[in-house]
Amino acid sequence: MDNQNSTGGMMATDSVSDPGAALECQAHDTQIGTEQLLALIDNTSAVIYIHDQDGRYVLINREYERRFGVRREDIVGLTDHDLFPPHVADAFRANDRLALQVGGPVQVEETAPGPDGPHTYITVKVPLMDGAGHACAVAGISTDITERKRAEEEVRRLNTELEQRVRELEVLTNELDTFAYSVSHDLRGPLGSVAGLAEILIEDHTDRLDEEAQSYLRRIHDNAARMSQLTDDLLRLSGVTRSELRRERVDLSRLAHAALADLRDADPRREVNASIADGLVCTGDTHLIQLALNNLISNAWKFTGGRPDARIEVGATRLDGEEVFFVRDNGAGFSMGDVDGLFQPFQRLHAASDFAGHGVGLSIVHRVLSRHGGRIWADSAPGAGATFYFTLTDRHAEPQP
Repeated sequence: MDNQNSTGGMMATDSVSDPGAALECQAHDTQIGTEQLLALIDNTSAVIYIHDQDGRYVLINREYERRFGVRREDIVGLTDHDLFPPHVADAFRANDRLALQVGGPVQVEETAPGPDGPHTYITVKVPLMDGAGHACAVAGISTDITERKRAEEEVRRLNTELEQRVRELEVLTNELDTFAYSVSHDLRGPLGSVAGLAEILIEDHTDRLDEEAQSYLRRIHDNAARMSQLTDDLLRLSGVTRSELRRERVDLSRLAHAALADLRDADPRREVNASIADGLVCTGDTHLIQLALNNLISNAWKFTGGRPDARIEVGATRLDGEEVFFVRDNGAGFSMGDVDGLFQPFQRLHAASDFAGHGVGLSIVHRVLSRHGGRIWADSAPGAGATFYFTLTDRHAEPQP
């Protein structure tokens, strides 16, 4: 065993001529007899052996016989160099000398050949003393830990493979983001031109078109505008991943007030009872967190559109000792049975005719929070509003770069 196994060559300072003397070398002043000690070591699953001062075997137990295919009576007088490859025997011998030098037990990891390849052992080597206090032999007790070692190696292999696949997935994701960004960016110009020209025709030349042609023209304008909005959404989604993360103290209360003020300015006729808790603070990238919070509050604003008593609440609570922020509304809500794809791009739980949008906003929120090492989840029921809970840091996850 090569600084890794446990049947190893051992040395001592006084020669021991037989197994009984070897055992009594250590147990000379006890009431335990040789036969009892032999019975003890023969009824253990560990490999046990004793070497004399020249490294010759004096005794092995039955487990040693079973593992290495030798008989007790045949091995006496042999050394590890008679049984194992030189590098293995040299390592066993070095560990014997270490035990003698220390003058007490030492624990080492050793490797010995096995029928299915090398086996790893945890070995304790102990110098045996005679009545005068001199070392007369070295005993070794070795426990096979090969299965554990192989399991650890398999875990390391799987982790390495998983890390490689994650890296490949990251590369693919970046490529897809780059592609989406490029396509979306290139489409903005032509789509804007189509929408703009259609609007000019509608405003300045409708008198030259019949009703059917006007209808077609309005549809061209509306679809071009929707596609233009979709490309903007894709650019924002891609930008969440591509932008550099800058961490600083973020005042969530201030950002929430700003988001609601923008919504009120855009739709001054809406009456919405909004409640924003004071002192909501976190650490993260202000721009990205503002983007996420704007999307959550805009969703709440949109889905309470049919409620005369619309309410939106932004606050925080503690769950399992962790600070959790939330955005709550009393709007349309949704069934939790449909929640699986909620944070995937272009997944919608309501008809476009009921609520406008492309299903990208919650994907943006999810990406922002994931980059901060946080998470998001929802609680809702149809007609009973929705609450979106989110964290900006996670006790069990490292922030993504």
